[in-house]
Amino acid sequence: MKAALTLLLAAWAACPALVLADEAAPAPEPRFSSGWRFEQRSGPALYGALCAACHMPDGRGARGAGAYPALQGNPRLAATPYALHMVLNGHRAMPGFGRQLSDDQVAAVLSHVRERFGGMPPEAARVTPAESAEVRKGQQASPAVAH
Repeated sequence: MKAALTLLLAAWAACPALVLADEAAPAPEPRFSSGWRFEQRSGPALYGALCAACHMPDGRGARGAGAYPALQGNPRLAATPYALHMVLNGHRAMPGFGRQLSDDQVAAVLSHVRERFGGMPPEAARVTPAESAEVRKGQQASPAVAH
């Protein structure tokens, strides 16, 4: 009985240390989002949640029920406004993610894609949240075009 009590007290005394250790470790990013907006924050996590299913994890695209363009080596990634427009608004089969992503998230995923698949050095690949906000602002100011 005394041994069991000693063991229980030792376990109880260790609990605060376990809680503190847990608080120091960064929380892993969610693989899935639970609502309308994406919860991932880093470029790689966002790419995995939004892009990899169509453009493939290696960025080489796919053909099958539809055509999903390759991001790997795609020269269009060098044009920041083009890349921002595609992520925010989409085009044809590509959905726009402007309503589900913040400007920070748009910048993170595009910076990741341009560096990883566009062959750009980190400084050149970097897209800023301000650039995303500017494209959004320009879209809101533009009149709608009838198709």
